[in-house]
Amino acid sequence: MKFIPTSLADVMVIKPDIYKYNRGFFLESYNQKRYAEGGIAVSFVQDNHSLSKRGILRGLHAQRTQPQGKLIRVLSGEIYDVIVDIQKGSPTFKKWFGITLSAENFKQCYVPPGYAHGFCVMSESAEVEYKVTDFYDPQDELHLAWNDPDIAVQWPIPHPTLSAKDQAGLTLKALDSQLPVYTH
Repeated sequence: MKFIPTSLADVMVIKPDIYKYNRGFFLESYNQKRYAEGGIAVSFVQDNHSLSKRGILRGLHAQRTQPQGKLIRVLSGEIYDVIVDIQKGSPTFKKWFGITLSAENFKQCYVPPGYAHGFCVMSESAEVEYKVTDFYDPQDELHLAWNDPDIAVQWPIPHPTLSAKDQAGLTLKALDSQLPVYTH
């Protein structure tokens, strides 16, 4: 298993060891001890599973007072996964990292608390499963505009389909008083 740092602090890409043979394959999708050794020493409290069709964009989401770390993987299909540093005072504030996650490449991405997260579906459909470090609280959620010009994420789908909540997402400037503060 490989843990690959990214351009954003504590955001990690994980490449599991995959054992392929004539009957199929086997991989360890999570092992608390190995992940801690790789720099992801957190406790997960909930698993989520979504199915989305091509062109759907979910995000960019974060929680204010109960920030969630997330471990994302794709069970079927392909997504473009995006993480944005929304921590005021961080050296990478407003910077983003994007990666293609798919059932074919088996990669995972860890998003620590303090970052906004979203993804768009590149294949006909995609099933995404992710672990979180805190419980979802709809009253605590931030909806960051997927197309905030100050962040300028280069989404591979120019006109995605969004939920009503994501359509109403606000810019970082509009969310300024609600953003987490960098503490490293």
